[in-house]
Amino acid sequence: MTSQSAHIAHPGGLPLDERITGALVGAAVGDALGGPVEGYSPEQITERHGGRVHGVVGPWNGDAWRTARPLAPYHKGDGHVTDDTLMTHALVRVYATVRDHLDAHAVADHLVPDLMTNPRWIPELEAETIPLHRIFLAEKWLVARLHYGHVDPREAGSGNIVNCGAAMYMAPVGLVNAAHPAAAYAEALDVAGAHQSSYGREAAGVLAAAVAAACTPGATPDSVVAACLALAKDGTREAIEKVCDVAARHPDFESALRPLREAVAPYDTVGPDYRSPSLGARRPSRLHAVEELPVALGMVVVAGGDFRHAVLGAVNYGRDCDSIATMAGAVTGALGSPVPEEWAKTVAEASRLDLWEPAVTLTGVTREVFARDVDRRRAHERAFAELGGPGCSD
Repeated sequence: MTSQSAHIAHPGGLPLDERITGALVGAAVGDALGGPVEGYSPEQITERHGGRVHGVVGPWNGDAWRTARPLAPYHKGDGHVTDDTLMTHALVRVYATVRDHLDAHAVADHLVPDLMTNPRWIPELEAETIPLHRIFLAEKWLVARLHYGHVDPREAGSGNIVNCGAAMYMAPVGLVNAAHPAAAYAEALDVAGAHQSSYGREAAGVLAAAVAAACTPGATPDSVVAACLALAKDGTREAIEKVCDVAARHPDFESALRPLREAVAPYDTVGPDYRSPSLGARRPSRLHAVEELPVALGMVVVAGGDFRHAVLGAVNYGRDCDSIATMAGAVTGALGSPVPEEWAKTVAEASRLDLWEPAVTLTGVTREVFARDVDRRRAHERAFAELGGPGCSD
């Protein structure tokens, strides 16, 4: 696969803290830009906004956002982040508490209580309340199954609708495992087991792997996709391969919008009408994939890794474009493409969030976890040598 990777130069020596900041701030900015046009088609977006969206825009229904269906009472637009960012920041807080690798039990022990008991400013509700009041049913499932149902956290995701709900906030797992996609994939699958099953859980693992791969010095869109294809399984792998092959033929998102949708359509169970899913939608399958992850990676390829181009492509794609732009923003941010300062500043002020503090926190945790990993690896090497493994003298 030959992509547009030469569009921009990615600095191989970009330090860890800048990659983590780029990924987390980039994900939040993508989320905020995509929120106000989520659920619509490229044609509807063009008609509503008099052309393509090129930055922060207001709510789809203007001042009637409080009552206009189907989105009421959420103030999507004007730079407000959505549940993608709320959940991402919540997962960072779990890492800050555990200060080590996470698993499904950490979701039950820390993430669920955080969603239920700690009031925070919710931009879309323009109120301070517990995050549980904002997240949708697929995320409320975490609370129902783990807090009230006392289900084994490793199996709690079974029975939930299969969507991108776990993948949308899995970037921190990739960052904690920076430059180690296989480890990110394995950890994310464990974490996501509390939330999702089937190809929804798989998407979480592959998104984390993509972010970890993007942190590798000298990484490019092609190397990120290659890392994903080396790990992804079943329909998720096939969808990523098909979409990214198509993406490599397009130098800009304008020409890629329809071809990318056509490439992912055979794997997407939602169907052509995003707001009226088919009867087979979101059910477990080895043949299908969530739409968001392959399209996000496709936009990264189309953009040659450029943050602005990839995120605007994701936003103007429509459908679940806040999550697509979140993922594209995380990957391109981790690659080192700068997040436009004016966008980041607008989103932070509008959402009343410090977009940079979670990155500082996660950078510290990541360094601690790496040091622990080195100690654990050396202990294993010593033990294996005593068993007669490599390095043991006869």
